[in-house]
Amino acid sequence: MNIFYKINNLSFKAQKYVFFLFIIVFSIGIVEALVLSPADYKQSDSVRIMYVHVPSAWTSVGIFSVIAILSLGNLIFKNKYFLTIAKSLAPSGLIFNIIALVTGAIWGRPTWGTWWAWDARITSMLVLCIFYILYILSWRVFQNKESVNKITSAISILGLINLPIIKFSVEWWTTLHQPASITLSGSSIHSSMLLPLFIMTAAFVLFSVLIFLMKYNTELIKIKNKGLDRI
Repeated sequence: MNIFYKINNLSFKAQKYVFFLFIIVFSIGIVEALVLSPADYKQSDSVRIMYVHVPSAWTSVGIFSVIAILSLGNLIFKNKYFLTIAKSLAPSGLIFNIIALVTGAIWGRPTWGTWWAWDARITSMLVLCIFYILYILSWRVFQNKESVNKITSAISILGLINLPIIKFSVEWWTTLHQPASITLSGSSIHSSMLLPLFIMTAAFVLFSVLIFLMKYNTELIKIKNKGLDRI
């Protein structure tokens, strides 16, 4: 059987299992976040936005990191399938980036008294969103294979510079965001809140994998239709 059919069938079958697992994990996460986890003593129930906002931000940053690494790998090893995977990851990364920005604004209104502030963390997340948009648009605008490969790789690698800024912005500058609550040395978040946060993160990662598989399946079909030597 042709390798494209094998990979295509495998990714199609994986979608069903990932979707089923996502529904289970997401259902548990929603119950934990909205029912079982306590309200914050300062922020009250508005803290529950954290269970969407934080996992969305983590997932978005993580996906862009993978895209940049795959793009760098393509430049070094000249493996065009690295870019196919990166291209398939981008839509879910953009979705979670937008969710993080919107939920951040919703959370900021009762917490900071404003929907938006040009805070270092918020601004750097907005910059990440712009990189996502430029990356996805480049695949649609540029038709020449060599050009689009170089342009999208350059965008993702350049955007990689922004990721440390997102991570350390709360330490490098005075921002509205509090310092990191979860570090390698431990967490300042109580376990009753930390558990649903991790469960929701797992659910969002599964959802991003599901979107990736759907997009990747489509890209494999395009590759088959265009020929083995083109993306």
